[in-house]
Amino acid sequence: MTRSSSKPDFPEMVRVFARIGCLSFGGPAGQIALMHRQLVDERQWVSEEQYLHALNFCHLLPGPEAQQLATWIGWKLHGWRGGTAGGLLFVIPGALVILALSMLYGFAANLGWFAALFLGIKAAVLAIVVQALLRVAGRALNTPFKKAVAFVAFLALFLLNLPFPLVVLGAGAIGIGVAALRPGWLALKDDAGVPPDSPRPWGATVRAALIWGAIWAAPMLLVLLLLGPDHVLWKIGLFFSQLAVVTFGGAYAVLGYMAQEAVQGFGWLSAGEMADGLGLAESTPGPLIMVTQFVGYLAAFRAPEPFAPIVAGILGAALTTWVTFAPCFLWIFAFSPWIERLEHAKRLKGGLATLTAAVVGVIANLSLWFALHVLFKQVDAVRLGAVHLQVPQLDSFDWRAALLAALAALLIFRFRWTLIRVLGLAAVGGLLLGQFA
Repeated sequence: MTRSSSKPDFPEMVRVFARIGCLSFGGPAGQIALMHRQLVDERQWVSEEQYLHALNFCHLLPGPEAQQLATWIGWKLHGWRGGTAGGLLFVIPGALVILALSMLYGFAANLGWFAALFLGIKAAVLAIVVQALLRVAGRALNTPFKKAVAFVAFLALFLLNLPFPLVVLGAGAIGIGVAALRPGWLALKDDAGVPPDSPRPWGATVRAALIWGAIWAAPMLLVLLLLGPDHVLWKIGLFFSQLAVVTFGGAYAVLGYMAQEAVQGFGWLSAGEMADGLGLAESTPGPLIMVTQFVGYLAAFRAPEPFAPIVAGILGAALTTWVTFAPCFLWIFAFSPWIERLEHAKRLKGGLATLTAAVVGVIANLSLWFALHVLFKQVDAVRLGAVHLQVPQLDSFDWRAALLAALAALLIFRFRWTLIRVLGLAAVGGLLLGQFA
């Protein structure tokens, strides 16, 4: 039913955002469409123009754009109180589900039936990641220059093992220069650089940055004082705080970097377990970046001292979620007053366009990384000078994973099945083919 009022009272807003949080399956595209239907079409709490304007703004920021869009709409309706409620309600249902599944996984991961179940889920995730790659590439690579940026980013990550932040932020810096000198290479519109005639809201930005910066840092300071810099909780909080600053381009863009650091750098979990976590995040409500909570839980669960494993796991999951999403509120509350000015910032748009092109290369690297570790049981790291190669042992090829991945790809690309249906069928297939281990 269409409402005549453009601004709900606070309790009604909370009820609607709680419903959205529980139904936000299907990744960013499904979540953005759900909010559009609930908040623009049915209730008219924000206009179509405001919604699209805010969505473009959220694409400029690191972090999950759907959650930030929910935070912005709440802020638009009821200020900081509304923004905090909207953002939290978008995250909490999925966070609770992921925590429960992570706890189950921590205790059951070594059971045969559980491993067979996740054989199918990992195979389906491989097809889902490839789908994400093709979607983002089709949308982002609309000029030869952007295609070149994506290819170079892929080579830099897969062959040279360059740090993910260096690749994406370097691409953004190049884009700023290209926007000034050769905007046609990025397909930028000529009228994008006209700023609005409005006061610069420095006061609101500084106040939001100080308050939410303190909120972001508070649990980290507590961990440092009570447990010290060598404890796993400090390492978890520091790593995911750094990740929150460079999560441009959606969760898929940063997953490859997170997986490599969590698996090879810290040794918190295996490559197969990383794929399991992504499968869990794909099948639950909330942002896909909630997979970070799964990683944080397992890392603390397996190095629990001085806590019991289950307590350490819960603390690790809570800290990970805190440092992943507290920055999102900081970005929204600090930069929302600038939204009109940023929308017309031509060089910033150029940086974002080039950064998004680099993200295609990042997701391609993630796709290949997952394919190697899902389809082969043994993958060796080989270094030839500056080149780093991931070389699979051919005799470790898992035909069951390949068969299930092919089935998942057929259902996604040919028959347009939803992700939940594909994951469910693949899980059943994993249980059946697990008998042939």
